[in-house]
Formats: sequence, structure tokens, C-alpha cells
Amino acid sequence: MLASAKLIGFIPTRDPQKSREFYVRTLGLRFVSEDHFAIVVDSNGMMVRITNVSNAGDFKPFPFTILGWNVENAEQTVRELTQKGITFERFPGLQQNAHGIWQSPAGAKIAWFKDPDGNLLSITEFKS
Repeated sequence: MLASAKLIGFIPTRDPQKSREFYVRTLGLRFVSEDHFAIVVDSNGMMVRITNVSNAGDFKPFPFTILGWNVENAEQTVRELTQKGITFERFPGLQQNAHGIWQSPAGAKIAWFKDPDGNLLSITEFKS
């Protein structure tokens, strides 16, 4: 039933203007629209709604990844994002390389970073 429907991602923000700057200018996602409920961006054909939760007084970002991108080359992507001011996260217990990339037992290379609200995002290079 939903297998052929397009997926929509949702990301909470307490500061829509900072989020718009981050997702559009820093990450390069295509701006679609904005109203007082959400900023809508396009990520390679997937709609992402950056939802305004500024009225949710007790909002706290989840401590796990809420959105990620499959990239061709993790190290190159990390270098490019680092040049744009993004800091990659380090996690105790994970053996991450100098770029902050962890290699999963299945061979995927994964690195994590946060948006201005502290939402955890990731890039992943899958090897087939």
C-alpha cells in the first residue's frame, strides 16, 4: 500500500531560521517552502519537513540518529562538511578514524553530526 508512496522526513526545530540556514545553505538541500508550521526542503527527491516546535517548551532532541544520507564517499563528504563548519561526533566505544568515521561490522562507513537543535544526523557509505 505505501511501498509506492514517496516518503516524507520530519525534523523538529526550535529555531526555524537557524535550521533553514543549516539545511539549505550548509547542507545544500533545495528550499521548497516555509510557513509558520514548517520549512520544507527537498533532498534528492525526498521531502523533509523541518517542523517548528518552538512552542513545545520541553523539547529535547533524541539521542539517536533521526535522519541520514547515503553517500558515495564518506571521507570526502566528511571533509566537505567539515570545511563548511560541521563538527563530527565522537562516541565512546566506537573505533572512529581521524575523520570521525566508524566502520560497521557489515562494512558501512558512518559518521554523525548535529544540526543547530542538536538533532543527530548521519552520512553512510554502503559497500555492496
